[in-house]
Amino acid sequence: MAYEKLIEEFNQRTQKAMAMGGPEKLAKRKAQGHLNARERLDYLLDPDSFMESGRFARSNREEVKHKTPSDGKVAGFGRIKGREVAIVANDFTVMGASSAVINMKKIKHVKQIACKRGLPLVLLGESSGARMPDRMGSAGRAIIAQDPTEYQRLRESPWCSALMGQCYGSSTWYSAMSDFVVMRKGAIMAIASPNVTSIAINKAISAEELGGWKLLTGISGLVDMAVDSDEQCLEAIKRFLSYLPSHAMQPPPEVEVPEGSDEASEKILEIIPESRNQVYDVRKIVRAVADKDSVFELKERYGKSITTALARLDGKSVGFIANNPLYKGGALDADACQKVTSFIVLCDSFNIPLVFLVDVPGFLIGVEGELRGMPGKVINWMNALTLVTMPKITVMMRKNYGQAFINMAGGKNADEIACWPMADLGFMDPAVSVNVLYGVKFEDDPERFKELKAQVERDTSAWGLAELYEAQNVIDPRQTRQYLIRTLEIHRLRLKNGVGEHLLRNWPTSY
Repeated sequence: MAYEKLIEEFNQRTQKAMAMGGPEKLAKRKAQGHLNARERLDYLLDPDSFMESGRFARSNREEVKHKTPSDGKVAGFGRIKGREVAIVANDFTVMGASSAVINMKKIKHVKQIACKRGLPLVLLGESSGARMPDRMGSAGRAIIAQDPTEYQRLRESPWCSALMGQCYGSSTWYSAMSDFVVMRKGAIMAIASPNVTSIAINKAISAEELGGWKLLTGISGLVDMAVDSDEQCLEAIKRFLSYLPSHAMQPPPEVEVPEGSDEASEKILEIIPESRNQVYDVRKIVRAVADKDSVFELKERYGKSITTALARLDGKSVGFIANNPLYKGGALDADACQKVTSFIVLCDSFNIPLVFLVDVPGFLIGVEGELRGMPGKVINWMNALTLVTMPKITVMMRKNYGQAFINMAGGKNADEIACWPMADLGFMDPAVSVNVLYGVKFEDDPERFKELKAQVERDTSAWGLAELYEAQNVIDPRQTRQYLIRTLEIHRLRLKNGVGEHLLRNWPTSY
């Protein structure tokens, strides 16, 4: 056969590349119950859709070239449910997937194609950090920061990152730049490993303390979701991408509306307590309003006094921002502000309308908030809100007090506002208002107190706002789903094929 030796060499090199770190390392991973890099690609991508880029890349250093198949990062392009994506899967069996000259060239190429051609970028992270001695000394300085836009993010297309093991160096940086981050419990993300960190701070620290799932999802908020297995990580990426367009210049995909989607909204009045001081879980309201089984909550464990969730209404993607009285009475703290701002940026950057469900007693005041720069976070939120060009629809459910009225898209900060009949638009609880405004306490003069409280409630009712045409509608809570669907039908028509102006596209990815 012609070219027999060349074909034989091709087959041998292919086998070496596909063997990854070797049978022993692959067997060890399997015993731990974790997928290897190529198995992760097989699970995530449509069958036979992966086109690898850089299979035969190896380290440029002679002393390690023989043990760096694909240089520790498997990269290329594939399809998820028929849609093209760009993807990089770190191969920890090859030198800990450490970052070096050649594999960083691979990442750069795939990332550039994703941005230029409008493909979602998926990063399956697991890395030991920078490869040494490659990046040490003056020679190492010559290969670092050769791409001045390496950490630029203009949100041309969605980025997803999965933390699926030890994640230091590039896996950390790209996760901090991504629109969606999911991690497997037991994985770690930090700037440097616990060993390095312990030496630097002269104090022993465990991996979980440094960058475990509880810290990242509940305290720093850098991770959107934690799951139990590699497979669940990959399923979460599939689901997240199903709500988003492939790139910023197209509307999100539409799906068929599941049967029975209208039924739950009929039971909304059973969820909302009659007493405004009684708590409830607003996520039940979101699920009742949205298409059946379509709610995908982000940052569930972070800033819990407000819920941010992707969902669908009439088969079309929307973003819900809903105060949750179950936590802190729904009062907004520093974490809640940061959570909402990042969600606003996500939705507006990828042409997803926003729905605000309001039941807020105001901002959580106190020394802790001031120490965390709370005023700046409040105004960050407001600044982002003013730059949104997608439709913003507000439903005032119960309490809507103080400055939070503005942040929760009150007044001219929304395209349409509807109130439920029980909406209360005071500056604070009416009973407290009577005490503050008139100096009257119930125990001192019950009749006078009741009279003044009724007066305050008349002035702050949904009907008063509707009479001034500061709310365009007062609706039966059970009509909320149909109201939102119909309202969004009108407001989507005024966009360029459902595409906004993306004024927030270069907003910081974490701050």
